[in-house]
Amino acid sequence: MRRRNRYLLQVVFLGLTSHFLAQSGSAPPAQPPPATSASPAPTQTSPAPAPAPAPESSPAPGGQAAPQGTEQTASQGAGQAPDTGDSGAFVFRKQVEEVVLHATVFDDKQRFVTNLEKNAFTVYEDGHPQTITSFRHEDIPVSIGIVVDNSGSMREKRQKVNAAALNLVRASNPNDEVFIVNFNDEYYLDQDFTANINKLKEALEKIETRGGTALYDAVVASADWLKRAKLEKKVIFVVTDGEDTASGQSLEQAVRRLQAENGPTVYAIGILGDEEHPKRAKRALQVMSDRTGGIAFFPKTLDEVDTISRSVAHDIRNQYTIGYKPSTPKNQGGYRSVKVDAKSRSYGKLVVRTRSGYYAGSESASVTK
Repeated sequence: MRRRNRYLLQVVFLGLTSHFLAQSGSAPPAQPPPATSASPAPTQTSPAPAPAPAPESSPAPGGQAAPQGTEQTASQGAGQAPDTGDSGAFVFRKQVEEVVLHATVFDDKQRFVTNLEKNAFTVYEDGHPQTITSFRHEDIPVSIGIVVDNSGSMREKRQKVNAAALNLVRASNPNDEVFIVNFNDEYYLDQDFTANINKLKEALEKIETRGGTALYDAVVASADWLKRAKLEKKVIFVVTDGEDTASGQSLEQAVRRLQAENGPTVYAIGILGDEEHPKRAKRALQVMSDRTGGIAFFPKTLDEVDTISRSVAHDIRNQYTIGYKPSTPKNQGGYRSVKVDAKSRSYGKLVVRTRSGYYAGSESASVTK
């Protein structure tokens, strides 16, 4: 079953690679071996009712400056329309010309700021101000890929890491859909999208700590799997204790895939400890998170991982969703840098964390099933 699920990821990986290259015109990154079995359709678990929005002023995770999911309401004219599918989850079909950003705002004391209005924000693409076409601040459901290192060095760490991953889910929106990927020198889809804690727990306990660390391959395959999600907002939560030693992908190729249009936000935990090359391992996690609007954490002890996971859940639930139609048509392709500013008379200097840019046209609108 685990081998079949690995091929399941690879089928999507290869198919979406072709789409990515057709849109971006770039040279193909290294690819995993071709699939040898058919891909079954992912299963879905009906979500529970959504909770009340999170409170407004609480500390940002880790006190760091440096992200995603369907939306439940949207302004008309934003190019979006809500639709409730058979599962009861909200699915948004957005116009392909809109770029959607998920942004976290906090003040100079590292406290979340969650009561800003649309006119407080300015979005820049390649240095040019853009017209905001949709705006919300709500606790919306998210599609999350939990990607956990299963290499030999993680053997004694997995129990606490697994508990932290489950607490991330428990602290998140109950309408979220989550999948589990375990990786060593290969990667395995051990649980497809679900909200069932017991199924997620069982998948996390499929521990075969051995071999090397194919971090980049696992992250890229997970990002591609997220393109099958019903929900527009997407997150990858990755935990590892060392640098990549076994991937066909390079860090640069992985980052480019993560920076696909409306791609996932990466939150990373590096349990580096006595890692031989901590600088390279740290840089890789930092780059993947910074470029996508997330955060990389480097705890001094394993006991900190659980607190971090809960902070990540809180960060995800306190974001603004901002849509804009680029002044440069997306069909022109290429990389676009992005910056978001926020100002309010009620606060001093505000810091906005979101993705640093995207490759136009490199991802189609959210897939609905």
